[in-house]
Amino acid sequence: SVFIFSGAGSVCDHDQHVPLFVLGDSFVDTGNNNYINTIPVAQSNYSPYGQTFFKFPTGRWSDGRVLPDFLAEYANLPLLLPYLHPGNNHFYTHGINFASGGAGALHQTHQGLVISLKTQLSYFNKVKRILRKQLGGSTQAETLLSRGVYLISIGANDYGAFASDSKLLHSYSLEQYVDMVIGNLTSAITEIHKRGGRKFVVLNVWPLNHVPAVEEAVASQAGKDSRVEQLTQLVELHNRQLYKALQKLSTELDGFIYSYADFYNVINGIISNPAKYGIKEVKAACCGSGKFRGIQSCGGKGDAKEYELCGNPNEYLFFDSNHGSDRGYKILAEMIWNGDSESSRPVNVKSLFQSVIQN
Repeated sequence: SVFIFSGAGSVCDHDQHVPLFVLGDSFVDTGNNNYINTIPVAQSNYSPYGQTFFKFPTGRWSDGRVLPDFLAEYANLPLLLPYLHPGNNHFYTHGINFASGGAGALHQTHQGLVISLKTQLSYFNKVKRILRKQLGGSTQAETLLSRGVYLISIGANDYGAFASDSKLLHSYSLEQYVDMVIGNLTSAITEIHKRGGRKFVVLNVWPLNHVPAVEEAVASQAGKDSRVEQLTQLVELHNRQLYKALQKLSTELDGFIYSYADFYNVINGIISNPAKYGIKEVKAACCGSGKFRGIQSCGGKGDAKEYELCGNPNEYLFFDSNHGSDRGYKILAEMIWNGDSESSRPVNVKSLFQSVIQN
């Protein structure tokens, strides 16, 4: 099959709107973890999360919105419900969000506390079966699924787990571990493709050495430096391998097109020139405790009950020890939506939404 890019104008007209399906971790989770049996620090359904945009906590790891909320808005879609939301009416023609904070590409990452990528894929398979019934057959379901865009954010939790688990460190070389993560991610993409998916936005992993949690760890004890070095190597290796894997998939899978969203590059750019983006603070989080508010205590639900909250989250790139602010996510979303190849390549996300798959 081939694809063409449609001309200017609205991304989605009424009949041909492009659904958005989301899989992955806390950078894209809109509240699935609210509905699973897990520990409080694996959830964000309490104040002060959600305080700015929604005015109440929704289960998003932000003071407001997260990445898929902005992309849905730019694509003229409604806000996507989390798949496990009790108000989910099982009508999926606009898409749905399967992501779970803490999830990794590997099944053992935070096992038992999150919805694993494997389980997220099983939910997607259920959605396809429902669409088949609702739309009157598998051809109609596949047409809708081939029009859809699949946003995937995965990997950061796998590398966080690796860098802090001596058992894993002794069991695998960095290269072996990255290969396992990339292998699971490409398997997931291949499975979605088999079910009809063609258009993928895949986020690379942020520069984890710059998140407040890691800045805090480095500041508090110099001995953590080797771990940070390791984390940086893992992330850089992952991002290189991910781009290669996507290029390879585009030669192997029929009609497969992708946008590699280079968060690593974009976030480093914001950190090196925050004023350009109207951001004042790029090192410390808005909410948490410690020198950089990098101790995960936002909301006081974990071991640490005391936390500080900044006056204006809009001035911060990071809302808590590991996650972006509403403002931070908005900048990232704008840049991958219609930016140049520094932020998303070989096409940006807007072009991907506008591309028409011809089977």
